Amino acid sequence: MSKFKLSGGEIITPERNLGTGTVLVEDGIIVGVHAGAVETTDFEDIPVNGHYVMPGFIDVHTHGAGDADFMDCSEEACLAIAREHARHGTTLLFPTTLAADTAEMLRFLDVYGRVRDQKAGAAFGGLHLEGPYFAHEFRGAQDPKYLKDPCPEDYLPILEASRDIKRWSIAPELPGALDLGRLLVKKGILPSIAHTSALYPDVLEAYEAGFTLMTHFYSCMNGVVRRNGFRFAGCIEAGYLIDGMDLEIIADGIHVPEELLRLIIKVKGTDRVILCTDSMRGAGMPDGTPSILGSRERGQEVIIEDGVAKMPDRSCFAGSVATTDRLLRTMHFIAGQPLTAAVAMLTVNPSRVMGLGHRKGRIQTGYDADLVVCSKELYAVQTYVMGERVF
Repeated sequence: MSKFKLSGGEIITPERNLGTGTVLVEDGIIVGVHAGAVETTDFEDIPVNGHYVMPGFIDVHTHGAGDADFMDCSEEACLAIAREHARHGTTLLFPTTLAADTAEMLRFLDVYGRVRDQKAGAAFGGLHLEGPYFAHEFRGAQDPKYLKDPCPEDYLPILEASRDIKRWSIAPELPGALDLGRLLVKKGILPSIAHTSALYPDVLEAYEAGFTLMTHFYSCMNGVVRRNGFRFAGCIEAGYLIDGMDLEIIADGIHVPEELLRLIIKVKGTDRVILCTDSMRGAGMPDGTPSILGSRERGQEVIIEDGVAKMPDRSCFAGSVATTDRLLRTMHFIAGQPLTAAVAMLTVNPSRVMGLGHRKGRIQTGYDADLVVCSKELYAVQTYVMGERVF
């Protein structure tokens, strides 16, 4: 790999703005971070004057981009998604499935095994399985014909088929869900709460079983529930009340509007918030483009308008068309967060949650050279994965 330096950029870390400086990279690793200019003779100089230099963005939840979806179950689709996300500053992503039958899930696991080490764009960090163990009433755009309760006869073949699974989103109130969650924890897989009708006691029990993350907070989960005149705290309130619970949010300003973005930060702070795109194939595509949620063969037609994907009857959203640099712009310019905090929610926070905090998410000596150069308007203009430029 080449030796190079990014010079003259304003270095933004998750903790602070280091000012104008130089980042030295050798063999895919950051070997120096310095204030001001650094004279070198054997490092290629790449001037980035007038731009920000940030850690590469980590997207822990994405279904697709660039008119491709992971459920297309093709190597070409996977590579197209990696390229499109790299154009927006993503250096690491976790391919995410939709609720599907076991045969389709196994087919995708096989395809992923062939492309896991691709270098076309953003790197792949492992798999996020979203479903099929969800509550029907909070299914959102998930196809109801695939929803079921978890049972070992169903999930054990999936777990045995791949060692690439890093996270599984599940409704924890379903029969058998906590047993699955405990098994996942033993295997080093993160169980996450999603598409759920759970109340606070259910969520607390799930948290104690290892469910320490909420998938797309506010989306497809209940708030306060009233039964026979009595009010009960729901999943949303549990997310606020359990201090150690991490919250994943689709920060496109639409799934979670400005007021709720501000409320989340006011209550939880920034350390427990992870930004994700939850993007489908429409990410990077203009409004008005016909699209499909899920695979081309079995997916559902959706509408892209107002900067989001919707079900044709407009009854609910059908995944976002966001990119990671759009999340950054939303949190900084709309939700009013300091740039360093917005960067942290896209870098060091997801890195910690996914167990990669020792080498990803920071501009620091010894860390992987996953870097993004952004304009002052916070659009990605250069992206580097392990020191290799992919955009």
